[in-house]
Amino acid sequence: MPTRLSPREILAKLVSFPTVSRDPNLPLIDWVAEYLASHGIESQRHPKPEEPETKAALFAHVGPMVEGGVILSGHTDVVPVDGQEWDSDPFTLTERDGKLYGRGSTDMKAFDALAVWAVVEAKYRGVTRPIQLGLSYDEELGCMGGKDLAEAMLAGLPRASSVIVGEPTMLKAVTGHKGGVNFWVHVHGVEVHSSILHRGVSAIMWGAKLIEWANETNAANAEKTPDAIAALFDPPFTNVHVGQIRGGTAHNITAKDCEFGVGFRVIPGEDSQMWRERFLAKVAELQAQMQAVCPEAWIEVREMFELPPLNPTENNSAEELVRQVTGDNGVMQVSYGTEASHFQRTGYDAVVCGPGDIGIAHQPNEYIEISQVDAGQAFIEKLLERLA
Repeated sequence: MPTRLSPREILAKLVSFPTVSRDPNLPLIDWVAEYLASHGIESQRHPKPEEPETKAALFAHVGPMVEGGVILSGHTDVVPVDGQEWDSDPFTLTERDGKLYGRGSTDMKAFDALAVWAVVEAKYRGVTRPIQLGLSYDEELGCMGGKDLAEAMLAGLPRASSVIVGEPTMLKAVTGHKGGVNFWVHVHGVEVHSSILHRGVSAIMWGAKLIEWANETNAANAEKTPDAIAALFDPPFTNVHVGQIRGGTAHNITAKDCEFGVGFRVIPGEDSQMWRERFLAKVAELQAQMQAVCPEAWIEVREMFELPPLNPTENNSAEELVRQVTGDNGVMQVSYGTEASHFQRTGYDAVVCGPGDIGIAHQPNEYIEISQVDAGQAFIEKLLERLA
């Protein structure tokens, strides 16, 4: 008989793969595929189109080949540990004081481990309603692999009726979250001596005008009275953020280049396209003013990703299932994004629910409480009982 690993043993193995988003995830995918195959479970890979030799999603199906199953979905990538002070090897699961330390232990390899454990258990216990596993790539880069995973599973497997995306929510049901659209901006200026800056175009100073527009937009949005859906979020409005900036050559030269990211976190009920159009209109306005000084100046905009909001919906079978299993009847929406919205846009009912605390994610000495792993296993046990 092949070895049946516990959720904790699977978690230790998953953490040992340093699947930072900039690096390959195929070693982890290979291991999961081989582990499932050792238990007679066939899996399918969906390579990342731009990087097929380094990254892939994986999905599998256990149970009758019928519609109406449940998907357990998680991402395999993690954020970097660069510059962080860790008390132990971040890629070795380490137990201390009732906690399991390791990069991705909370976000979100603990749920991945539970999901892998669940499909193997389902294979041996038997289920009359199928269970499906979905593992994605590049979530930490903007949920970029979730769309590919959702579409591949819909095309390659019997359609599931419920999707549980196991981001850390302390096993509470999250039924809505903000979406987002992110851009990388490169302001191309014209260099002159700073004493005659009026004859050139400072990319930094003109870039600052676009950043100030973001500040003004946030202030205007904050003054609005939120509707019922917006009021569920903190903050209760779409906000614009600039988190990185670089540019300039010297203090006495107008900057030739200025680059920065601009991100919108969009509340459900608002259209990302509307914010895209408003942003690009402001870019065009500023570019015209720059080119009135120097025609060769311009603003380059590259869209990085778009994530739709997760909209709270009535008669959500995934929400109903999670509430039945957990007994949780609270109302919970979050301002971060997840791959659940890609599943929802693809036509699935989706909910976010997983072990661990999102506040611990991405931190040095990231950990998950052992009690949360145990609670997650109990959650899966109850789910398997319902599927049986």
